[in-house]
Amino acid sequence: MPQYNLPVEENKNSEHGNLTYHQKVIVIGASTGGFEAFKMIIRNLPPDFNIPIFIVWHMSPDIHGVLPEVLNRENTIYAANAYDHEPIASNRIYVAPPDHHLLIEYGSVRITHGPKENRFRPAVDPLFRSAAYVYGNRVIGVILSGGLDDGTAGLWAVKHFGGIAIVQDPLEAEVASMPENALREVNIDYCVGISEMADLLVRLSKEPLIENAGVMKDEQTKKEIEIAAEECAMKNGHLHFGELTPFACPECYGVLSRLRNDNIVRYRCHTGHAYSVDTLLASVTEKVEDSLYNAIRGMDESVMMLNYIGDHFAESNQPGFAASYFNKAKEIDERSQLVRKAAHSNEQLSKEYLQQHISTENNDIGIKIPSLK
Repeated sequence: MPQYNLPVEENKNSEHGNLTYHQKVIVIGASTGGFEAFKMIIRNLPPDFNIPIFIVWHMSPDIHGVLPEVLNRENTIYAANAYDHEPIASNRIYVAPPDHHLLIEYGSVRITHGPKENRFRPAVDPLFRSAAYVYGNRVIGVILSGGLDDGTAGLWAVKHFGGIAIVQDPLEAEVASMPENALREVNIDYCVGISEMADLLVRLSKEPLIENAGVMKDEQTKKEIEIAAEECAMKNGHLHFGELTPFACPECYGVLSRLRNDNIVRYRCHTGHAYSVDTLLASVTEKVEDSLYNAIRGMDESVMMLNYIGDHFAESNQPGFAASYFNKAKEIDERSQLVRKAAHSNEQLSKEYLQQHISTENNDIGIKIPSLK
């Protein structure tokens, strides 16, 4: 079974790779719109910026990870797709490779093929969660442009363990959902534009660390990191930390448990897939459309088969049988039109979509709607 290194005691005088215990780390997550944001941040950092940077960018699992090559054209800070058990060094940028989670251990990184979180691998939450658990108040977490809300729970963990929480100003983000959701659910320290981000990171890197009074390293967070590190969710006792729900995982149809961190509610199945409320809603409504089109396909195949057999009876001079098959094909085709109409009107729901829809409807009659939580 894969092992994730979470020592019981930390040696404050030790070095982990080339990273001293007292040095900070920066974790950054983004989805749609993050590519240009990454470039601008790295371009504006000084070449001798010594704090290691860890990046998760949502991408298709079958594409070549080009982000490191692009970042290396922007600055001399070396960027590369991270590899498993790679030591953490200063003045480096570690990028999550396609279809793999990027996790942080003491002094090294893990590259794993653990279950998807919020429908993505790599996902932002596992990186932020592992960094917060291991390096506590030395973590600076940054959420950039992107859809839905991957990264909100991870940024909550960064803040919970004493780190600094930063989001890109949603007003300038190409897709505002990720920073907006983080702002809504997490006590954010800084909300700034991309043009200001590098200067802020430089300033924060120079600020002395305040002795952390110590946040208890809870077992639930540890178990969730281990799941991302490919440990079996069922065997590691994950089900003890959540409340079983009547909902099924859209990915594998396993039973979902509800997890709570303060006001943030999430769901995880016994095979390990994890969802925010928003991502679960989007996934379920997306599956509805898939199911409707599967029904349409089955009905179309029935119509074609019935007509084919009807033609066979007609050619065999058996008009009575032929008419029965043709009539049944017509009935099914008429019912399929209702299913097609349902498929065409199906909506992929999300918190952002519903907020906008509710606001639009109620603005017409002068009702003010509070933010959805």
